[in-house]
Amino acid sequence: MLIYLKKNLLVVLCIAMVFTACKKNSSDEPTTPPVTNNNKGIQLATDAKFGSVLTDKDGKTLYFFSSDAAGAPTCTGGCETTWPLYYSADASTDLNLNKAEVGEVTRADGRKQSTYRGYPLYYFAGDVAKGDTKGDGVGGIWFVAKPDYSLMLANAQLVGSNGKSYTSAYIEGTGNTKYFTDAFGRTLYAFAPDKNGVNNYTKGTAQEGIWPVYQSEVLNLPSAITKTDVGVITVATINKKQLTYKGWPLYYFAPDAKRGDNKGITVGGIGTLWPYVATTTAVAPAP
Repeated sequence: MLIYLKKNLLVVLCIAMVFTACKKNSSDEPTTPPVTNNNKGIQLATDAKFGSVLTDKDGKTLYFFSSDAAGAPTCTGGCETTWPLYYSADASTDLNLNKAEVGEVTRADGRKQSTYRGYPLYYFAGDVAKGDTKGDGVGGIWFVAKPDYSLMLANAQLVGSNGKSYTSAYIEGTGNTKYFTDAFGRTLYAFAPDKNGVNNYTKGTAQEGIWPVYQSEVLNLPSAITKTDVGVITVATINKKQLTYKGWPLYYFAPDAKRGDNKGITVGGIGTLWPYVATTTAVAPAP
C-alpha cells in the first residue's frame, strides 16, 4: 500500500511540474514584440564626428561626390563598384528632413538616383556596419552627405564666360579643378582688391546685382575645409552678412545661371580679378 501511494504521489508531482512549465510558456505570459523598421526614403542620423548625416532607411551612410556639383551623376562604370548609387522611390518619412530638398535624377543609362540639394547620393562599398563613415574624404572629393554644409567642394571643369575651358592655373585646357561652391553647387568667388575681412567691392545695390555677397552662417563644412578658416562679416552698405574664407569675402556671379557654372573666372582678366576660391587659396592681405 505504501509503495502504491508513493507511486501515485510521484505521478501527481510530475503532472504538476509539466503543467507549471506549460503555463510559463503559454501565450498568457507577456512577450516583447519584434522591432519593425517603418522608415522609408532618406533619413537623418546623428554621428558623433559629423553631426547630422543622411542615411538610407536602414541607417547606412550616404555620400556626395564633388564631381557632381552640376547635378549630373559622374560616377559611372568601375567607379560604381566602390560607390554604388542610392535610389528610393519612397518619400522620406523623417519629419526632421526638408522634403523639398529631396529629389531624383535619371542617369545616362536610364536608371534613377536619389538626390539631396541636387547632389546625387551614393553608398561607399567599404562601409560594412550601420553608421560607418569610412568613405568621407576619399580622394578629397567624397564627403558624407549632410543637410547643413555652409560650403561644398566642386571638382569640375572651369569654363569662362568666353566659352573656353581652363585648367586650375587659368591656362586654356581641360581637366577638373577643385573649388568652393555653396550647398547647392553654385560657384563662389573672391574679389582681388578685397582685404582680410573687408569687402571693397559692394558699394550698393548696383554691385550686389552683379556680384551678390554669399550670405551664410558658419554651419558645417566638408572635412577637407578647416573650420577656423571660415568667418562672417557684415557688409554695412547693404546691411547683409557675408561668409569669408581665409579672410576673403565670398561672392556669387549673377550670370552663373545654373549650378556648376563658373563663368566669373574670366571677368576682368582670366583669374586675376575674380578668382575661384579653394583650399589652396592664400590668406587675404591685411587691411
